[in-house]
Amino acid sequence: MTRPTGPWLLSGPYGTTGVWQPPHAHDPGGPLPAAVLFDRDGTLVADVPYNGDPARVTPMPRAREALDAVRAAGIPVGVVTNQSGVARGLLTPRQVEDVRLRVEELLGPFSVWAVCPHGPGEGCGCRKPAPGLVLAACRRLAVPPERTVVIGDIRADVEAARAAGARGVLVPTAATRPEETVAADTTAADLLAAVRIVLDSAPLAAPAGQPRRDAGAATGERRHSPAGPVGEPRRHRAASAAVPRGHPALPTREAR
Repeated sequence: MTRPTGPWLLSGPYGTTGVWQPPHAHDPGGPLPAAVLFDRDGTLVADVPYNGDPARVTPMPRAREALDAVRAAGIPVGVVTNQSGVARGLLTPRQVEDVRLRVEELLGPFSVWAVCPHGPGEGCGCRKPAPGLVLAACRRLAVPPERTVVIGDIRADVEAARAAGARGVLVPTAATRPEETVAADTTAADLLAAVRIVLDSAPLAAPAGQPRRDAGAATGERRHSPAGPVGEPRRHRAASAAVPRGHPALPTREAR
């Protein structure tokens, strides 16, 4: 059996390397991250399972504001996304590209897109929580993984970051299981709060024996989930979109 060859690497509109830098780029050896990579579905845009329709792309709250803050700091931004709908026959490469272009139309340019088109059982090294997407994006951007931040909404995103040697930041949504939030090294109330954390050079780690600083505290915002403030129970989200015809049930986000 032939193993999958790796992720799709799609460059942004700034040349074959996909590296975009504004006029006042930050010092690559300074305290800021060298790159910030974002999960797509549930992080940058609303999660529509196996979406191949650009008309159904809806940005998450404050996503454009968050991305523009990273870009203004001179830091390249990228996307790392599992798209097993390709392997399942639910998406074509053209549909993946059409959705990508719509995301960029709404949220601005990205320096690189790393896309895993494989299914869960194919044994690839790029499907999150494996590190392949993060490592491939870092290679394309010529940045070290240890100076890269990955922002996502489920366990697979932060575990992919950890496996690659990058820093993961979890932005919980209704799809995030409570145990995933507890296990995350860093959490944020929303996407803009996550970006403010990674742009803040102050250390987040608490001294031994003291609780870790809540990510929302960095911005003066109260951390919350869609179901209520921290400490209140949160329901696990069912699939938010209609089930495609011929598919009686949709797998969980992790399985997709």
